[in-house]
Amino acid sequence: MGAMPAEKLNPPSQTEPAIRPSSGLRQAIYQSVWRWHFYAGIIFAPFLIILAFSGAVYLFKPQIENYLYKDMLTVREAGSSPMSPEAIIGKTVKAYPGTTVASITLAGKPESSYKLSVTRNETSTTMYVDPYTGNALGMMDSDKTFSAFFKKLHSELVVGGTIANRLVELAACWAVILLLTGLFLWWPRSKSAVWGTILPRLSKPGSRQFWRDLHAVPAFWLSLVLLVIIAGGLPWSGIMGGQIDKLANSTNTNTPPYAYSFGEKPESVTVAKDIAEDLPWAAENIAVPSSAAGGYVPLGLDEIAAIADRQDVKKPYTITLASGERGVFTVSTSHTVPGQNATLHMDQYSGAVLTDVRFADYGIMAKAITYGIAFHEGRLFGLANQLIGLIACAGLILIAFSSYVMWRKRKPSGKLGAPAKPKSNKTTLGVLLIMLACGAAMPLVGASLLFVLLLDLFILRRIKSLRHWFSI
Repeated sequence: MGAMPAEKLNPPSQTEPAIRPSSGLRQAIYQSVWRWHFYAGIIFAPFLIILAFSGAVYLFKPQIENYLYKDMLTVREAGSSPMSPEAIIGKTVKAYPGTTVASITLAGKPESSYKLSVTRNETSTTMYVDPYTGNALGMMDSDKTFSAFFKKLHSELVVGGTIANRLVELAACWAVILLLTGLFLWWPRSKSAVWGTILPRLSKPGSRQFWRDLHAVPAFWLSLVLLVIIAGGLPWSGIMGGQIDKLANSTNTNTPPYAYSFGEKPESVTVAKDIAEDLPWAAENIAVPSSAAGGYVPLGLDEIAAIADRQDVKKPYTITLASGERGVFTVSTSHTVPGQNATLHMDQYSGAVLTDVRFADYGIMAKAITYGIAFHEGRLFGLANQLIGLIACAGLILIAFSSYVMWRKRKPSGKLGAPAKPKSNKTTLGVLLIMLACGAAMPLVGASLLFVLLLDLFILRRIKSLRHWFSI
C-alpha cells in the first residue's frame, strides 16, 4: 500500500488531504487519487497482510524444513558412493508394495537424502531415502508438509480452488496500484518537506500524525522492493501469468526455437509442467516430444542419470520417469542459482536428447523473470535476499495496519470515512481513464473496475443511505 496524505498543523476535516496542492486542478486530481487509494486499501489490506505473513514465513522454507524434517532430509552417515537411482527405486518398491514412483531427485550434497515422489494408496506422497543404503528415512503427504501449507495460504488462501487463487492475484495487482497512487499522494509539495516524507515524525505517539508517518514513510522506502517482489510473483498467477507467457512467446523473449536440439519444435498439447517437477518458469510450457516407440526396450534409470551427468546437468536434479510407450524421461532442475537451470527430455528407448533448454537459451524476458522469481522466493543471493524479503513483508504489514488505525481515528459516525468526491467531473473521469488503462494491463483489475462502476451506477447511487455512507 502507498502513503496517505500528511496532516496539517490544524486538525484536518474528515476528507481533507494532508498537504494541499497549490491549484484547484491539482487538488481535484489529488482528491480523486486519494479516493481510489482509500477504497482499494480498505478492500485489499486484509489480503495483503495474509500474503505478507505467509510470504515472510515461506522465505525461510529451507531453514525451517531443515529443522522440522532434519531426520528425513539428512543422512546419519555419508558413505563413499551412493547407490544407483535404479537400485534405490527397486528397493523402495519392494519394501513398500503398491508404491508407484513418479520421480527421483538426486541430491547435490553428500549429506542430503534423495527425494522420491510416489503414489501410495492413491495419495501423492514424498519419500526420503538414504542414498547409501536405500532405506526410507520417512515419508509425508505431499499436500500436508509445512511448505505446502504456507504455499497454499500464499497462493490460494488455504481454501484452495480457482476463486481463491484469483483473489490473491487480484490483491497483488491492486497492491501495484496502491503503491503507485500512494507514491503520488506521498510526493512532497516542497523541497524542505523531509519530515513526514523521508523521515517519520514520532514525537507524538498515538496521534494521527504518528500513524500517518508509520504508513507513508515505510511505504516510500519499501515501494521499489515491494514492486519487484510483486512482479516476481505475477508470472505464477492464473491470469497475468498466462498473459506474461504469451507476451514472452510472441516477442520470442521466452524460449527460442533453437533450444530444441532434435528436429522441429514438437506440436504437442502436453507441456512440461503436466508431466514433470522442479521446472524453471521458462520451461514450464515447453511442448513435450514423444519417444520413437517400436517394440524397443526402455532404458534404465541409471542410463538416463548417466546421460544427464554427461550433459553437465548440475545436481540436485529431478528425473521424472517416462509414462506410456510414447513418454519421455525428463531431467529438470530449478536451481538456487538461475544460471544452472536445465530442462531435458530424453527418448526412453534410445536416450536421445529431444529437448535441451538451459538458462543461456532463455530470451531476455525469461531471464529477467527467472531472476525476479528467485528474488521473490528469497533464493537469489542467500540469507541477504531472505532478510530483504522479510523486511519488505514486515513493512507491508505495518503499512496496512497503520492505515487501519488512521482510518479508525478519522472515521465519522454513520459514514465509511472516504475522502470526498472531487467537484470536477472531468478530473474524476480523467483519473478513471488512467485506472482503466491499468485495468487493461491487468485483466482482473479491469474486471473489478467494471464491477465497481456498475455497482456504483445501478445500486449505490440509487439508495440514499448508501450514497451517504460511501460519500458519493
